[in-house]
Formats: sequence, structure tokens, C-alpha cells
Amino acid sequence: MSSISLPARCDRAAAEALLPELVAALGSGPLRIDARECQQVGQAMLQLLVSARQTGEGAVIEPSPALRETAALAGLTDELFAGTDA
Repeated sequence: MSSISLPARCDRAAAEALLPELVAALGSGPLRIDARECQQVGQAMLQLLVSARQTGEGAVIEPSPALRETAALAGLTDELFAGTDA
């Protein structure tokens, strides 16, 4: 299983920088996204994470408390974490 780690600040710039790596990883089987260090999460990163969950075999996201809180505020908890142990 491929793995990608997210930075503490997951803003639009981080999402743009992560996109090529994410696309490549999603094309090669299951993907684990380590988001345990995220402290700030923007809309662009949320969109990218939802897309990662819905593409191919989907991604398993290991969230930080900040990511969980932001996902809940945006109404994306099920989209990002349903069916995972996170």
C-alpha cells in the first residue's frame, strides 16, 4: 500500500503540490494518507481528499483532530472517513 504524508498546513498551495504525487499513487493500488500532523486544513485540500477517497480503490485517511473538526464543519465526515478505522 502506497503512503502519502500531509504537511501541518494543508492549504491550496499544499494541495497543488500534492496533486501529482496523489494521482500517481492512486493509479498504483490502495493508498494510505497520513494526515495526523495536519493543523490547518483548507477547502482545496478537503476537495482533494474527497476525490482521493472516491477514485480507484479509494484512499484510507488517518486524520488529525484538526482534520476531523474541519471535515465535520464542512459536512464531509462520512465522505472522508466512512468505512475506515480512522
